[in-house]
Amino acid sequence: MDQLKPAEMVRKLDKYIIGQHQAKRSVAIALRNRWRRQNVKAELRDEIAPKNIILIGPTGVGKTEIARRISLLADSPFYKVEASKFTEVGYVGRDVESMVRDLLELTINHLKTRAQEEAQPKARELAEDRLLDILLPKAAPPPRGFQLKSANAGENASVTEAPQEVSSNTREKLRRMLKEGKLDERDVEVNVSGRSTPMVEIFSNTGMEEMGFNFKDMLGGLLPKNTKKRKMKVHQAREILIQEEAQSLVDMDKVVKNAIEKVEQSGIIFLDEIDKIVGSDGRQGPDVSREGVQRDLLPIVEGSSVNTKYGPVKTDHVLFIGAGAFHTIKPSDMIPELQGRFPIRVELSSLGKDEFYLILKEPRNALLLQYQAMLETEGVTLSFTDDAVQTIAAIAEEVNARTENIGARRLHTLMERLLEDILFDAPDMTEKRVVIDKKYVEDKLKDIKEDEDLSRYIL
Repeated sequence: MDQLKPAEMVRKLDKYIIGQHQAKRSVAIALRNRWRRQNVKAELRDEIAPKNIILIGPTGVGKTEIARRISLLADSPFYKVEASKFTEVGYVGRDVESMVRDLLELTINHLKTRAQEEAQPKARELAEDRLLDILLPKAAPPPRGFQLKSANAGENASVTEAPQEVSSNTREKLRRMLKEGKLDERDVEVNVSGRSTPMVEIFSNTGMEEMGFNFKDMLGGLLPKNTKKRKMKVHQAREILIQEEAQSLVDMDKVVKNAIEKVEQSGIIFLDEIDKIVGSDGRQGPDVSREGVQRDLLPIVEGSSVNTKYGPVKTDHVLFIGAGAFHTIKPSDMIPELQGRFPIRVELSSLGKDEFYLILKEPRNALLLQYQAMLETEGVTLSFTDDAVQTIAAIAEEVNARTENIGARRLHTLMERLLEDILFDAPDMTEKRVVIDKKYVEDKLKDIKEDEDLSRYIL
């Protein structure tokens, strides 16, 4: 993180997201401020709170992608959740604290996987030893005074060799054969561990997820650990044993401790559709999925302690990024307390023909590159002329303007319609080189362009 300057973050984001420079600058500054906070004096460090951001713009302009990519650059725990899924505490539905528990769970799984990957060399050695024990069971200790005459000794020679040495030599030969793959197709019986835990769910105002998981863990600890024998090939058994050994080598207490610290210091929660929780004026009765959710969000966004099955997690320095279209309402329609928790507001611009053209060609994961790579697996070489790409971009802009503006997602619809026949016939095509030109695009997409009802139907 200390190597990533804001300008460099923006340049890296430019490789995947077209335009929206102001939004990229805002999230880059927010990420850099985290590094700055961790390097100020200790007495001031806890006083510096993150400046949460609201990204305002129509769907498909890059709001989620900006937040997700910036978290990957900074190796920060990231969790995306739709605010409209929450209800006020006390009502059936998900409470807002569950997003912190979910973020912690994802982070623990990520760190656990990383720790298992680091333990692979040691796990591979231990798995090989277990396999050798199966292939060559340890011999019983010889009786007292037992001597084995060497095959190379003369008739009157008294050279002897212990059975343990014979077994050790055989074991090393088997180890070499195992590493060279010569035993991969041999059948072995392996004890595979597994625990059968009954499915139990508990509904509680404190959070169904928390109570349910704790109860399951309690029952799981009381039940005996089941192992069953399975017959399989050596190469299959090796992979299963490697995974088992890697899991046993991971210090879960350390993983949980690191995950909690990582969530508290560098976690990012992306609250999508935050405009959907703004209450409606004149509405009768409790608005449990709107203003009630806003009130429940207040302490978490401001900074509080959330109880999880791994212990309390503080949200004081978690960065919250809200996002919404805000078509019919404004951020100022949120309750004033919540507005104050999101001091930075960035409006993302709608995408036009020029942006669509660049989106099709420039990013590392550009749509044209994706389709070309997929068809290469069938031996088909697909290419686009520049005027064809320009035409696709122009049609996307026109259809978005006449129907619903769904941003860059319109390109997915057009590309699928454009290449439908090629994608269907690719395995049987004799001509393996296909060039898409302007005329082909116009012929394939003219129905969408001309028929407004059809455009609405296919997004």
